[in-house]
Amino acid sequence: MTTSTTAGPGLLDAVRAGTRVIELGHPLYTGMAGSPNHPGFRMTLERRHGDAVRPDGGSASNEVIVTGGHTGTHIDALAHVSQEGLLHGGVDAAEAQRGGKHTAHGAETIPPMVTRGVFLDVAAVHGVDVLEGGYGVTAADLERAAERAGAEPGPGDVALVRTGWGRLFGDAPAYVGKESGVPGTTVEGARWLAERGIVATGSDTTAYEQIPAGAGHRVLPVHRVLLVEHGIHIVEHLALEDAAAAGLGEFLAVFAPLRIVGGTGAPVRPVAVVPA
Repeated sequence: MTTSTTAGPGLLDAVRAGTRVIELGHPLYTGMAGSPNHPGFRMTLERRHGDAVRPDGGSASNEVIVTGGHTGTHIDALAHVSQEGLLHGGVDAAEAQRGGKHTAHGAETIPPMVTRGVFLDVAAVHGVDVLEGGYGVTAADLERAAERAGAEPGPGDVALVRTGWGRLFGDAPAYVGKESGVPGTTVEGARWLAERGIVATGSDTTAYEQIPAGAGHRVLPVHRVLLVEHGIHIVEHLALEDAAAAGLGEFLAVFAPLRIVGGTGAPVRPVAVVPA
């Protein structure tokens, strides 16, 4: 399955006229912030230049990478969350996960997304750089952000919700927000997005949804609404400050997750393509 772009027949003309690419994800590095529920990212050089030298004087270096599928900027597969023992579409979760990998809704089934994106800057709607910890992004917030963007999400689109929390990514304890809570979309907001038929939605936080102060990740109802009930993929740990500074509204979204067979999530390098 692929998502077709809604950019129209003038796409090639637009590319020839000049485009700008805005990165929407964080680079991966050892020690970066992440959810306490998932393994962190680790990289080390397995071979260094000079460990082995070829007869012509050449040398090569390589690394070992250890990571979880939900570490750094990543996208959730529909196998990630179940409700009452069932995945999206009524698939039996216990049966699907036999053998150490998911045989239904794995990360390899996440479509490459080349489609219209809509940037919903909720922090800007409230006139702040960063929403307060634990703030719940409502349907009304999303409606106002869509008006600001000049575009409302529609079928097949990717909707990105900016809270400003990504500014804290370099400070792992503050970003995870165990004591402060983390701003994010409420169930009401998630249903507003789902009603519009989007294929994916993401945010600049670790869990996408509203996390009240002190609550941690004990329950994640928005994940249930999006992944299980509606089959909408979630993108987390987005880097949205450059997009906000550029005044992003409607854009061409390019999201290509790694095809990890049977995985529950996959790293992704998302970009926004806009006229230069």
